[in-house]
Amino acid sequence: MKTKPLMKVDEARSRILASMPLMPGEEISIINGLGRVTHSDIISRRTQPPVALSSMDGYAVRFSDVQEIPTKLIRVGSAPAGGAYSNTLNDNDAVRIFTGGPVPDGADTIIIQENVKAESENDGATIIVNKKPIKGQYIRSAGLDFQAGELGIKAGRKLTARDIGLAAAMNVAWVSVRRRPKVAILATGDEIVRPGDNINPHQIVSSNSYTLAALIKAAGGEPIILGIAPDTIEGIQSFFETRIGADLIITTGGASVGQHDLVQKALAKDTFGASGLDIDFWRIAMRPGKPMIFGRINDTPMLGLPGNPVSTMVCGLIFVKPAIRKMLGADITNDNTTKASLLEALPENDERQDYVRAIYFINDAGSKVVKAFDRQDSSMMKFLTHSNCLIIRPPFDRSHIVGDEVEILEFEEGF
Repeated sequence: MKTKPLMKVDEARSRILASMPLMPGEEISIINGLGRVTHSDIISRRTQPPVALSSMDGYAVRFSDVQEIPTKLIRVGSAPAGGAYSNTLNDNDAVRIFTGGPVPDGADTIIIQENVKAESENDGATIIVNKKPIKGQYIRSAGLDFQAGELGIKAGRKLTARDIGLAAAMNVAWVSVRRRPKVAILATGDEIVRPGDNINPHQIVSSNSYTLAALIKAAGGEPIILGIAPDTIEGIQSFFETRIGADLIITTGGASVGQHDLVQKALAKDTFGASGLDIDFWRIAMRPGKPMIFGRINDTPMLGLPGNPVSTMVCGLIFVKPAIRKMLGADITNDNTTKASLLEALPENDERQDYVRAIYFINDAGSKVVKAFDRQDSSMMKFLTHSNCLIIRPPFDRSHIVGDEVEILEFEEGF
C-alpha cells in the first residue's frame, strides 16, 4: 500500500487557522487591558487638547503688539494649567501663562519668560519684551493630538502600555476586547510525572504541559492543564467523556505509531462513539514535529502534538501561537522571520521542513549572523532554551556554505 505524502507545513497551518473559532468580545477596564486584543475600534471621546494651550512658561500676547523691540506691555492677569484668563486681550495686554495653561481670547503668540523682564509678578505690572517672537510659537492648537470621534486604536491590536495611556487620554475607561481563548492541555504517558512528584529512574518529569501553558499565556490564551492520561484507551477516553469547555484542546504524546501511541485509537469514532475525533490530517513534513494530529472532537478543534519536548514547543510556536492569535482576531502575518548569514556550513536537507535551533547576533561589521547548535535531538530542551531563533530550512534545501544567507525565525518575548 502506497504511503500517503506528508502534509506541507504551510498547508497544515492554513487548515488549522481556518478551523479556529473567533472569540466574542467582553468589556474590561483599561487598567486590565495590557496584552489584551481589542474586539472593536477605540474611538476618542474628547478633543485633545480641548482648547489651545501654551507649551511653555511665559506671556500670552498679541503678535501685533510686539513688532517693535524692546516694547512695554501691561500684565492683566494669569492663566495657569487648569485655570483660565476669562477676558479678551486688548492693545498692549499680556497674560502671565504657564505650561498647559489655556491661551486667552485675542492672544496669538507666547513669549517665553526668558525673553521678558517683569517689573513684578503682580497684575498691573509692566513687562518689557526683549526679543521679537515668532507668531503662533509655543501654542498647541485645539485638537493637535486627536479629535473627539477620531479612531485611536484599531480592532485586532494587542494593547501595549502606550495604548492604555492613549485610551485614558481619550477619556475611554472601558474597552471591548476579545475573550481569552480557553486552551485545554492533556499530557499522555505512563512514563511521565508532574514536577515535584516522586519519580523513579524509569520516569521523566512532564514539562510539555507547563511550557505549552506559558506559550499560550504569552500568546493571549488561558491555559487549562488537565493532568496526565495513562497509556490506556480507557484512561485517555476518561478525559473526554464530558465536555471540557475549552475552545481548543491540545494533547501531547501518543501521536506517533508506537505500541503506546493511543490518542487516535482511543478517540476514534469506532472506539469512542459518535462524538469522537474527526481527523483533518495526521503527520507533517517537518522536523521536529512530524507526528502531529489535527481534527475536531465534540465539535472542538484538537491538536495532538508529539511527546518530545522540543517537538511540542516548535509545533506550539508554528501552529498553536498563530491559532490563538486567529481566535483573538489579531494580526497573524508578522511571523518574526528575517535573514542571517551562516557562520558554519549546513548539509543539504531532506523532504521535511527543518527547524534548526540556533543563535543569531550582530557581528562587528553590523551584520546579522547565525550559528546552529551541533545537537538537534528533539528531546534536548537545553539547546532550545539557549537558542534565540530557529533556522528554517525548506524541503530539499541545498547545502550551504559559510556566509550563505538563510531564513531565521526570531523568538519573541515569552517563548
